[in-house]
Amino acid sequence: MPGLQPVTDACLGCICEAVSGCKQGLQCDGDSCGLFRITWAYWADAGKPTLPGYSPDSPDAYPKCTNDPHCAALAVQGYMRRFGQDCNNDGVINCYDYMAIHKKGGYGCTGELPFQYVNVFNQCVAAVALKQQQGK
Repeated sequence: MPGLQPVTDACLGCICEAVSGCKQGLQCDGDSCGLFRITWAYWADAGKPTLPGYSPDSPDAYPKCTNDPHCAALAVQGYMRRFGQDCNNDGVINCYDYMAIHKKGGYGCTGELPFQYVNVFNQCVAAVALKQQQGK
């Protein structure tokens, strides 16, 4: 999907860890699909990204995209392009905000977040930062 990709790969990885443990092979379960546990409404708000050869109007477009890690990441990027905002009022739009938006939606990201979700996310961010420091 062309255009700005607001969410870094590291941030996508930590959102994935927090929401699903980033377990490969996750399919649809209830009303959410794939590694990022994306709902149909989220996918639609993201611009209905698709795998090559699929029309956004195809009945299989949503599950095929959201169960594919690359296409699902494009959906997260599209959603954040649309709804990116400073959820915690710290003056910057960053990975923490994207994590809150992913969990609470574009209109509810200032709300209370589940402790375990935030805890896993924060541990991941700290591990990524440590790895980046060691790489220098």
